[in-house]
Amino acid sequence: MPTDIQAPSFDYAALSPMFIVFGAAVLGVLVEAFVPRRSRRRVQIVVSLAGLIGGLVAVVLLAGHSSLEAEGAIAIDGPTLFLQGTLCILGAASILLLSERSLDSSGGDIVTQAAVLPGSREDLQLSESQGIQTEVYPLALFSLGGMLLWPAANNLILSFIALEVLSLPLYLMAGLARRRRLLSQEAAVKYFLLGAFSSAFFLYGVALLYGYAGSVDLGDIFDATGRAGSNEVLLLLGLAMLAVGLLFKVGAVPFQAWTPDVYQGSPTAVTALMAACTKIAAFGALLRIFYVGFGRTEWDWRPMMWAIAIVTMVVGAVLAVTQTDVKRMLAYSSVAHTGFILVGVIAVNREGLSGTLFYLVAYGFTTLAAFAVVTLVRDSSGEATHLSSWAGLGQRSPLVAGVFAFFLLALAGIPLTSGFMAKFAVFQAATQGGATALVVVGVVASAVTAFFYARVIVLMFFQDPAPDGPTVAIPSAYTAATIALGLAVTLVLGILPQPVLDLADQAALFVR
Repeated sequence: MPTDIQAPSFDYAALSPMFIVFGAAVLGVLVEAFVPRRSRRRVQIVVSLAGLIGGLVAVVLLAGHSSLEAEGAIAIDGPTLFLQGTLCILGAASILLLSERSLDSSGGDIVTQAAVLPGSREDLQLSESQGIQTEVYPLALFSLGGMLLWPAANNLILSFIALEVLSLPLYLMAGLARRRRLLSQEAAVKYFLLGAFSSAFFLYGVALLYGYAGSVDLGDIFDATGRAGSNEVLLLLGLAMLAVGLLFKVGAVPFQAWTPDVYQGSPTAVTALMAACTKIAAFGALLRIFYVGFGRTEWDWRPMMWAIAIVTMVVGAVLAVTQTDVKRMLAYSSVAHTGFILVGVIAVNREGLSGTLFYLVAYGFTTLAAFAVVTLVRDSSGEATHLSSWAGLGQRSPLVAGVFAFFLLALAGIPLTSGFMAKFAVFQAATQGGATALVVVGVVASAVTAFFYARVIVLMFFQDPAPDGPTVAIPSAYTAATIALGLAVTLVLGILPQPVLDLADQAALFVR
């Protein structure tokens, strides 16, 4: 007699945020195939924003929901929904920034719409340029869909799939700049090769952990760590290799080598998406794997994380001081902030989890808006990212220079900004978790980072501009909205952070 095979049960409502975003990505592919070239960009923007807003609405409707779905492979709980909501908002802002102009990281070959006559040769060239680049929207949506899935993955195989789904579109998007094609393609190849290498470590770690626990579900691995007589060598090797893939994505030392080159070579709008959203998704996955799967083995992985956090903070802060390019400086700033966030992870308590969630929100909005400002400073060759080009920017455009200075102060952790409250939250949690020495290192590293942020501010406001210096482009409504959103969140979280802190605290509970 044949046996009946039970199909796995799915709560489609609980999984709806991911389904909506992936559905919008598939619809974007169909738009590329069937919508006429002239109207394709507008349709893609509408589809992308509708998908991300729909995903955000679904997250809000799921508030308070806690369950394991897809036979335990997907966890819908507080951290998942908190990070998915954040990613949907940041994803929508990233789509607006991608819609500003060509993905060219130098942007010098863009003809403004106002200067083009309908039916002219320039109009045809502009239309073709827009048609070529509209594939970035479904690519971004597929990547964002993977980012929504990764923090929710309660199964290591599904976690690996989510990692690849979010990474592959980013490898392509990093090489889409046209005017600086060699630099952009070098960034894409470096990101792809190193990313594939780290993914191989992650997958091999999954295999070793399966050999240890007989399962790839995080709950089963947690149960296996409590059994006596198990093979600790497989556990420790598997955990170490798993950590390589996770730490590569968050940009922690010694796996940060790709960060400055990829941030500099990629189109700035893609860099903004990468810097803000990828780090949030990667830390969400890291928190779930270490807190849920390896909660009993914290004394095995905490010393490793201590060393990585210290080295990451120090290396990020020191190397940022030596940079002469704004995007590379922000890249090493990202590395330093990875170390600060790891301080919250190491706390291994509810306060550390909620502080880390708050830090990811604050960092994501500030970083996205800072890169949006970088797209506005331009010269004859496109974006002017060398620091010497920013001299005297406060005289040329006090508003843009002032906004960028505010974002730099937030990244430095100055009071009345979101950065100060974020650092205070993770440092306080680490102190309560017995990591006071790590907090001392974090405070010293914060002082070093404040130096190179202040150096840029001094350069903008206290030096004379060069006669042939760059100009500041008038932002479109898309870029202005992105900057305004980042400015508002950075200011509000610095002055009135308590509602978001309370929300993060309520969300800081994993389901097993």
